[in-house]
Amino acid sequence: MRTALSLRPGSVLPAVIVGAAMLASCGGSADRDAGESRPNFLIIMADDCSYFDIGCWGSVNHETPNIDALARDGMTFNRGFNSATTSVPTRHALYSGMYPYHNGGYYNLGLLGEGVKTMPAYMQELGYRCGLAGKWHIWPEESYPWESVPGFQKSCVSSDVSYTLDGVREFMTRSSDEPFCLMLASINPHMPWTGGDPSVYDRDSLVLPPILADTPLTREYYARYLAEIDQLDKEVGDVIGLLKENGLYDNTLIFFLSEQGAQLTGAKWTCWTPGVHAGIIAKWTGHVTPGRVTDAIVQYEDILPTLIDLAGGRPGGVSNLDGRSLRRLLDGRTDRHRRYAYHFHANIPSGPAYSIRAVSDGRYRLIWNLSYESDYKAKNHDGAPWFREWKDRSAEDPQAAMLVERWHHRPEFELYDTLDDPWELNNLAGSPKHRGVQRRLYRQIRYWMRSQGDPGIPAEKEMMTGPQYEKSMQLL
Repeated sequence: MRTALSLRPGSVLPAVIVGAAMLASCGGSADRDAGESRPNFLIIMADDCSYFDIGCWGSVNHETPNIDALARDGMTFNRGFNSATTSVPTRHALYSGMYPYHNGGYYNLGLLGEGVKTMPAYMQELGYRCGLAGKWHIWPEESYPWESVPGFQKSCVSSDVSYTLDGVREFMTRSSDEPFCLMLASINPHMPWTGGDPSVYDRDSLVLPPILADTPLTREYYARYLAEIDQLDKEVGDVIGLLKENGLYDNTLIFFLSEQGAQLTGAKWTCWTPGVHAGIIAKWTGHVTPGRVTDAIVQYEDILPTLIDLAGGRPGGVSNLDGRSLRRLLDGRTDRHRRYAYHFHANIPSGPAYSIRAVSDGRYRLIWNLSYESDYKAKNHDGAPWFREWKDRSAEDPQAAMLVERWHHRPEFELYDTLDDPWELNNLAGSPKHRGVQRRLYRQIRYWMRSQGDPGIPAEKEMMTGPQYEKSMQLL
C-alpha cells in the first residue's frame, strides 16, 4: 500500500487532493440537528453496465422503469466517474474511499493492500449493521467484515440469475433501533447474459452505439445484454418495494451505481467514456430534491466519506481517504464537487500488463497510454464471438476495421472533447488548437500519480512479480 505524498517542493496539488488534505485536519463528530435520526444506507450496484443503456441516461432501446423512478425521486449525476475499469479495483475503491494504486488492489482479482480499512469496518464503528447481498469478488475477505446476506447470486459468471428477497427483508427489518448499511451487488448485466427475456428485442431494430460494429453477432449479444439490464431493473424495483412496504424508504439514502461499462467492445477495460463514466443516482427524501440533475464531478471514492459524514462521523479525520463527502451536494447547498476525475487501468490479469492513466475535467478527457508501444490485448474480450466477427469482416467493413485497430493499437495520448464527441472517436491530441488543454490535463495526471506514489509502468511490472500477484492468481 502506498500512502506518502511525493511531490517535489513547490508543486501544486490537484484540487481534489488539496481538499482531502484540508478535511484531514478536522476531527470530532459531525454536526447533526438534535433529534435528527441517522439514515439507513442502501447501495445498489450493477455489474458491467454502461450508463447510456439505462433509460434516464438516454437509452433508446428499452426502458428501465424502476431505475428511472428512483431518478425521479432523487438526483441524477451527469458526471459520475469510476477510477478503475474492471470490477475488483472498482469495488476496492468504492469500499475503501481510496484510489486504486493507493489502496493496493489496482488490478482485476487483486487483493486490497494490507491494513486498508473498508466501508463495513467504518460503519460498524458508527453503530451500523453492515450487510452485503450478491456479488463479493473482493479479497482478502477478512478486510471486508460484511455480514453475508443471502438470496442473491455471489458469482458474477453464474448463468443462474434468480434471487429471493427473504434475506434482504430480514436484514432490513431486524432492528428498528439499529440503522443498516446494505450493499446490494447485482451480478447483472455481467456475462454470460442469461437473465431476462432477450426475445422482446427485435435485433434489426436495435440502435447500436457507434463504438460497436454493426454485425449480426453484435446485435445478438447486445440484445442479451439489454435483457439482463431488464433483470437488474426488476431487482431494483423489488428491493425498493421492500423499503416502502416496511416504512423505510423515506429514511434511507439510496445510491444506484452502474459500475464500469459493459463487456462489449469499447467500454470495460478502457479509460474511454463508456469505461469510466458511471451512472450514479442518489435518493434521500427530504434532503435530495426530487428530479434534480447535477453536472458536478463525483467519483465512487466519494461514497464512503458521504456515509461516514451522514452517520455522525468526520470523514476529514480519516487521512487516507481520497474521496470527499457529497453531503453539501446532496443537500442542494452547492452544485460543484471536484475539478477533475482520475482513472487508472493496469489490464492485469485480463492480458499483458498495459498501463493507462487518464483525467477528466467534465468536458475534456486526456488518456495517457504509457504502454502505447505494445498491442493492447484482453483475453476475455478478444476471444468474444462478436469481436472475432469484426476481425473476419475487417477487410470489407471499414467501421469494423477501424474499431479493431482502435482497440489493439493505442497512441501515447488521446484527447477528447466529450461534449462535441461523446463517443470519443476524434482524437485531438497534438492539435495546436488544444495544446493548452492537453498540457493542463497532462500536468494533472502527473501530479495525481506522484501524489499516489504511482510510478506508472513499473507498478504493473512490480505487481506481476510480487507475492500479492501469486495469491490473487490462485483465485483464478
